[in-house]
Amino acid sequence: MYYVYILKSLSDGERFYVGYTNNLKLRLQEHNAGTCRHTNKYKPWQIQTYFAFDEQEKAENFEKYLKSHAGRNFQKKYL
Repeated sequence: MYYVYILKSLSDGERFYVGYTNNLKLRLQEHNAGTCRHTNKYKPWQIQTYFAFDEQEKAENFEKYLKSHAGRNFQKKYL
């Protein structure tokens, strides 16, 4: 399975991060350990929501969508 996830910063509740992985638990540990330069500044993180896909391409496309302007509007409205 492939997961598209949205993280919320516990240190700055206004910060969110969107990514995808095939190991959600490990990826969250990596974000909170500071190994990802894009999220290191606002750690710790918690998972706000995630979506599971059976194909990597679908997960990648949905991640790209959530990072687009329309995707950010979707997040604000529904998540």
